[in-house]
Amino acid sequence: MNVKKIFRGPILYIVLAVIAVWIGSSLITMSGFREVSTQKGLELLGDGNVDTVKIVDGEQRVDITLTQPDDEFGKQVQFYYVAPRGAEVVDAVNDSNPKTDFTDEVPQPNWFLSALGFLLPILLIGVFFWIMLSGMQGGGNKVMQFGKSKAKLVSKETPKVTFDDVAGSDEAIEELEEIKDFLKEPAKFQAVGARIPKGVLLYGPPGTGKTLLARAVAGEAGVPFYSISGSDFVEMFVGVGASRVRDLFQQAKENSPAIIFIDEIDAVGRHRGAGMGGGHDEREQTLNQLLVEMDGFDVKTNVILIAATNRPDILDPALLRPGRFDRQIGVDAPDLQGRKKILEVHGKGKPLAKGVDLEVLARKTPGFTGADLANVLNEAALLTARSNAQLIDNRALDEAVDRVMAGPQKRTRVMKDKERLITAYHEGGHALAAAAMRNTDPVTKVTILPRGRALGYTMVLPLEDKYSITRNELLDQLSYAMGGRVAEEVVFHDPTTGASNDIEKATSIARKMVTEYGMSANVGAVKLGQSSGEMFLGRDMGHQRDYSEQIAERVDAEVRLLIEQAHDEAWQVINDNRDILDRLATELLEKETLDHDQLAEIFKDVKKLPERPQWLSSSSRPISDLPPVVVPSRAPIDQGAVDGGVESEPPVVKPTRSRQTKPRPATA
Repeated sequence: MNVKKIFRGPILYIVLAVIAVWIGSSLITMSGFREVSTQKGLELLGDGNVDTVKIVDGEQRVDITLTQPDDEFGKQVQFYYVAPRGAEVVDAVNDSNPKTDFTDEVPQPNWFLSALGFLLPILLIGVFFWIMLSGMQGGGNKVMQFGKSKAKLVSKETPKVTFDDVAGSDEAIEELEEIKDFLKEPAKFQAVGARIPKGVLLYGPPGTGKTLLARAVAGEAGVPFYSISGSDFVEMFVGVGASRVRDLFQQAKENSPAIIFIDEIDAVGRHRGAGMGGGHDEREQTLNQLLVEMDGFDVKTNVILIAATNRPDILDPALLRPGRFDRQIGVDAPDLQGRKKILEVHGKGKPLAKGVDLEVLARKTPGFTGADLANVLNEAALLTARSNAQLIDNRALDEAVDRVMAGPQKRTRVMKDKERLITAYHEGGHALAAAAMRNTDPVTKVTILPRGRALGYTMVLPLEDKYSITRNELLDQLSYAMGGRVAEEVVFHDPTTGASNDIEKATSIARKMVTEYGMSANVGAVKLGQSSGEMFLGRDMGHQRDYSEQIAERVDAEVRLLIEQAHDEAWQVINDNRDILDRLATELLEKETLDHDQLAEIFKDVKKLPERPQWLSSSSRPISDLPPVVVPSRAPIDQGAVDGGVESEPPVVKPTRSRQTKPRPATA
C-alpha cells in the first residue's frame, strides 16, 4: 500500500479527529480522584480519616477526601457501588463523621459531551459523503466537482508520438495531416472560403491504430489536446454527463485552437430510442448535449473533435451527419506493404538476426492488425530472452506467429500413437485437398503439435492481399475444409470428432454463399435475412427472417448440396493421391512440422482436381419453375462405389514407422 497516498487521503484526518475528541473528553472528565474498590472505600470510611464525603446519585459513586493522605492511594479516592449495597454505603458514610463536609449530589449533564453526542453522527455522515464524492473525481479529490470534465490535457512533458511512429495507414495520416494544417494556418483556408472540419471519426477493427493516430495528431499539432473516454461522461447522478460535455467544450474554446479526442465514442453516442424501457435516458441526454456543442461551434473557434470507435454502425445518425463529423476515416487492417512498414517501426531497437526478412514475415501474417504485429515481435523477443539468445532469428519469429494465431504450444500433452496417426492423416487430408485444388492459396505449414485447442493445424496463406473471393475459391475452401474428415473416412473408416470445427466453418461458408452472396442457382441473387438494427437486443436476437418456409427448405437443401459436393471432391482428390497422403502422414509423424519447401517437394506430383464446369445462374426463373434440389446420396464406405468410379475401399496403407514411433514431448 502506498504510504504517501494514505497520508494525502481523508483517512489521516479522520484518525486525527477521533484522537482529538478522545483527548478532549478525557481532559473534561478528569477529576483527580484515584479509583479504588468498593470494599477498600468502605474500609477508608471506617478509619476515621475522612475530611469530606460526596455521594453522587445516578452514578452510584462516592468521592472521599482524606484528612491525611493514604500511602498507597493519596488524598482523594473514589469508588462505585451497586444498588443492593446502597444502604450499607450510606451507613458507612454516616458513621465516618466527616470533619468538613458531607453532601449529596445529583449529576448534571455535561454540555460539551451532549453537544458532541449530537454532532458526532452528523459529522461522520458528512465525512462519509465527502469521501464518496472525492473518490468519484478520479484524481481531482474536490467535493462537488463531479460535474467537471475529466479530460486529460496532454502536456509538453508527455512523450510525443508523431506521424513517423505510425505506419500502414497512409490515407488516414494524409487526412489528419490536413487537420494539423487547419489548426496551424487557419487563415489560408478561410481566405478561399473553406470551413474547418468540426469532427473527424476514426473507425475500424480493434488494434488497427485509431488511438495511436490520435496521439500522433496530439504530438504533431502543437495545440492543447484533451483526451477522454466515452464512458467517462456518464455517472450515477442525473445530468453529470451533459455537464461534463459542456465543461469540456468550454475549456477547449478558452484554449483554442485545440483538439478534443473521445475514445470509444460508441459508449455515449449509440443510436437514440433503441433501448427497452427508457433505462438509457441519462446517456441520451449526454448525447444530446454533445450534438448541441458540436453544431454550435463558431467558425473561428478552431476546435476540432476527433473520435474513435469499433462500431460505427450503432452510432446515432445525427452524430454522423456533415457539420458534426465532416470526415469519417476508415482505419482497416494493413496490406502487405503496410504490414512491412509496421514491422519496421516495431522492429526498431530490437536485435534482429541477419537472416530475418521482414517482408517474408509480412507475407506470413495476412489479416494481422498493427497490434497483432507488435505482439508478434514482442513474443519473439520474449522467446529469444527465454532461450538466453542475443538475436531474434526466424525460428523465434515463426513461433511467435504461431502463438499469436493459435496460442502457446502444449508441450506437456503427450498423445498416443493412434491419436498421432489420426491427427497426421487428418491434417494431411487438409493439406492434400488444398494442394490439389486449382483456386486455393499455397500450403505453407502443417503441424501435428498441439497448440491452443487444436491437436494440429494446416496453414494456407495467400501470396498477396485479396479483397474479394470468387465462387470457385469458396468451393475450394469447402473442399479443403472437408479434406480432414474425408481422410479419416478413407483411411480408418471411423471418423472422429476432430472435424467438428471444420464442418462448422464449411457450413457457415456454404450458408453465406446461398443467403448473402447469391451463389446458388436455385435460390438466386437475393439477400435472405436481415438485421433488425436493435443493438441492445444482442447479436443473435436482432436477426429477422424475411423469407418463407419454402425458401428456408430450399436454402437448407442448397447448403447441404454444397457440403456434399465438397465432400465428393475431397474424396476424389484423396483417392487419386493416396500415395502422397501416406507419404505426407509419414513425414508428419517423423518431423511433426513441415514447412513450405518440404511440402512443395511432397506435392510436386499431385494430381489436380479437374476444372469445374462453367457456372450459369438460373435465378431469373420463378421458384415454382425451378427443379427440386436433389442431394446425391452416397453409399456407406463399405457398401458401394463413390461418384466418379473411385473405389470405395482403397487399401489402407499405414506407414510402418508410425507403429514404432513413440510419443515424445513436442519441441519448438
